[in-house]
Amino acid sequence: MKLSRFLLGAAAAAALWSAAPEAGACSRVLYVGNDSLRIVGRSLDWKNPIPTNLYVYPAGMAKKGHSLPGAVEWTSRYGAIYAVGYDGGVTEGMNEKGLVVNGLFCKGTVYDNASTDGRPPMSLAMFPAWMLDMCATTPEVVAMLERQDFNISGATFDGGTVTALHWAITDREGRSAVVEFDHGNIRIYQGQDIPMLTNDPTFPEMEAINKYWLNIGGTHMLPGTVSSPDRFVRGYFFDQHVEKTGEADLGFSIVRSILANLSVPYTYTAGEANLSATQWRGYSNLRDLRYYFDVVTNDGVFYIDLSKCDLRKGAPVLKLDVAHSRDYVGEANRHLFKTVPFTPMY
Repeated sequence: MKLSRFLLGAAAAAALWSAAPEAGACSRVLYVGNDSLRIVGRSLDWKNPIPTNLYVYPAGMAKKGHSLPGAVEWTSRYGAIYAVGYDGGVTEGMNEKGLVVNGLFCKGTVYDNASTDGRPPMSLAMFPAWMLDMCATTPEVVAMLERQDFNISGATFDGGTVTALHWAITDREGRSAVVEFDHGNIRIYQGQDIPMLTNDPTFPEMEAINKYWLNIGGTHMLPGTVSSPDRFVRGYFFDQHVEKTGEADLGFSIVRSILANLSVPYTYTAGEANLSATQWRGYSNLRDLRYYFDVVTNDGVFYIDLSKCDLRKGAPVLKLDVAHSRDYVGEANRHLFKTVPFTPMY
């Protein structure tokens, strides 16, 4: 009888937390192996395909955060690889110091309030690039953001969708942070090797939900829907119960298998009409500076070895045209070509 009540309570909680699937869904997981191996994997889930290309930018480039007067301006200290949606906005990336920034949807995010008016404008299209360009570690990102000398705004896309995001920051040593905006107030949650992030609710609320399931124990029951809390709980459990390795290829396979469990099937139709399906998955090996990319409609997985790219000041911007090719498998550095910088969707 006690076990029955226990399982009924767990099922009721799962139903409550899984009742409202979101149209914009993404999952991010951090695998920590041996010999300083850390790999961040993330899925990009959306109701429609988001054409995404990879750009490699060298250090020493002058950039600005917005087209508006008085926008944040900087000259990049570090080279980086960006995943750029619609050739207009940075979704995520990794720089030459092994710093990774992942942007995920978070419904209810409000970036501004009366106190942010008059601060230098910063667009969401360039916000991840700013962090990657200027910082080598997570503490450096946190220090830069805590000054709050910027005002974030974002273009709508895909028929007027508001770009509501939060971010996971991870550096080569595993120092991690989750960055959220609450009606113009920045909330930064720091920790060592933060394993999971999905979407809403907020990170503290998500941790409370996960704590409930930790008390149940994942070998007895795990929530199985595609909702944000369920994906968070499953990803956290699997990430904590896989073998450790220092081998890059095996580590990638482990992270890939975890993220596959969190992905939403392509053309998924159950639930809300606009429920997201996984479009692509990106994986950042922070130790070896490999950035893997896996488009669900492509046959193979490929990667860019950032350590083999010329990231010195004056080097050309390089592009991998992922949106128009399905032929890449394995190391794809040879397919990079010189290009002009992408035009941000301010």
